Amino acid sequence: MDYNKIIELASYTLPALVTGVVAYRFFELHIKNNDRKRAFLLNKQAHKESLPLRLQAYERMTLFLERINLTKLLIRISPISQNKHDYENYVIDQIEQEFEHNLTQQIYMSEECWTIIITAKNATIQIIRKAAMSDKVENADKLREVILNDLLEKQSPSNAALSFIKSEVADLWY
Repeated sequence: MDYNKIIELASYTLPALVTGVVAYRFFELHIKNNDRKRAFLLNKQAHKESLPLRLQAYERMTLFLERINLTKLLIRISPISQNKHDYENYVIDQIEQEFEHNLTQQIYMSEECWTIIITAKNATIQIIRKAAMSDKVENADKLREVILNDLLEKQSPSNAALSFIKSEVADLWY
């Protein structure tokens, strides 16, 4: 074969190959860009639809934490008898019922936030149980008094969980 024909063939083939590679890369980038744009729009739409549900879940869990705040809880729930164990069980049952009522809200929250809420609930119950086991508590009124006096010295577990919820909701806006 003649070198001239090979050079002539290469002079037609090489520009066609370069043009083909450039066109392929251009369409590949174009398709990727369209996929990213479509994914962004879908994510934006999903966020637009889920944000109200998430905010509602945070609102409900804020209400839950406010309702199990020991100061408010003990004022709201008066003793049903003078037996401290009856009152202890009654208050804990109220906390558990309130929690079970809001159990489904966990699907709209981060795992960390849900864990903190459960920890606050359990710490609140533990404070009640610990106070009820005290020797200086003879009746339900004294139980209320001991728990409320303990809360004067330290923060309620609900307050710490509420602070975390507030920071997590603030993060939703940024």
